[in-house]
Amino acid sequence: MFTLTGAGRFEQDVKKSRFVAWAGPANDEDEARRLIAAHGAPDAGHNCWAFRVGALHRFNDDGEPGGTAGRPILQAIEGQDLDRVAVVVSRWFGGILLGTGGLVRAYGGTASACLRAMAREPIIAVTTLSVACAFADEARLRAALAALPATLVENTGFTPAGVRLRVTTPCGQVEEVIRKTADVTRGQAEIQRGDAA
Repeated sequence: MFTLTGAGRFEQDVKKSRFVAWAGPANDEDEARRLIAAHGAPDAGHNCWAFRVGALHRFNDDGEPGGTAGRPILQAIEGQDLDRVAVVVSRWFGGILLGTGGLVRAYGGTASACLRAMAREPIIAVTTLSVACAFADEARLRAALAALPATLVENTGFTPAGVRLRVTTPCGQVEEVIRKTADVTRGQAEIQRGDAA
């Protein structure tokens, strides 16, 4: 599974109708809807869109015949093994009717071409650990965990004896994080596992 590294645009004409696609990464539904709202063209006849964020996916034909716009855009996202992505395709009618098959090809093709041209990165499943440790161990623990790739340590509060940290790390490194934490704190840290994302 992959996601996009940034937002991008693609434009093409199909039988005198102009199609413009905008696509970008979206980590949740709100972010997807903001991207769609920001890049839909107010002067276009139709702003059709789709997004996929994990198991959640939505699409909208915005007045085009049912199934001819939003679903083909979603299929373009899924067909390229993408997740956490939103796409909006705006259409300006050029005077020639495309028919249902033509609309499906135009919307799906425009979304596909836009997505193919964009940089992407793999989605790495991460999990979150909550670690409570003594004040004296915090700096050493942060330094030890900083050596692990893609591991983020954030302070989330204090306990009577020290500090509480949120450690986000790839799922494959959880046991290494737990081992390093135990080593640095001489087994004194309290560790609670969170959910994978």
